[in-house]
Amino acid sequence: MHATLLGVLGLALLGTLHAQDSIPVQSDFQQDKLTGKWYSIGLASNSNWFKEKKHLMKMCTTIISATADGNLEVTSTYPKGDQCEKRNSLYTKTEQPGRFHYTSPRWGSNHDIHVVETNYDEYVLVATKIAKSTGSSTMVLLYSRTKTLSPERLERFTQFSREQGLVDEEILILPQTGESSQWER
Repeated sequence: MHATLLGVLGLALLGTLHAQDSIPVQSDFQQDKLTGKWYSIGLASNSNWFKEKKHLMKMCTTIISATADGNLEVTSTYPKGDQCEKRNSLYTKTEQPGRFHYTSPRWGSNHDIHVVETNYDEYVLVATKIAKSTGSSTMVLLYSRTKTLSPERLERFTQFSREQGLVDEEILILPQTGESSQWER
């Protein structure tokens, strides 16, 4: 009896921990409304690469388009020195609308991507759990249709990032680049 009670308590605790680990997804997610051009406004992460590169990061543009099979092609263009660099990613849909999977061919990391909330014409908040052989990390992104967002949206991004266990040193509002930058095209 004692072992059974401990087993039940253990399962209850495991369920509670799993529930705390879950990331919400936009209710009634409408993938077609997510497509188009976005600016990266905020980035938060507890990964080592973020800590090393944080001081170099700037706002970039991201184009999201739907593929014929219902996945998302995500192309980000960002300044790197005096050049532009593009990164293409294919986000594979899962059974849960608003949730995607991506495997980085470069690093072999697995990304569990959640569209947390959006109103489609102003902002989108995205959370990603990243797993690779050296460990796991969390990343939160804030995108906007324009280069600026209201203080309330910025505060929501910061608050949500903290809810994911990130601390203020791991949360960044990205600096804008010049209006005539070639990477925005």
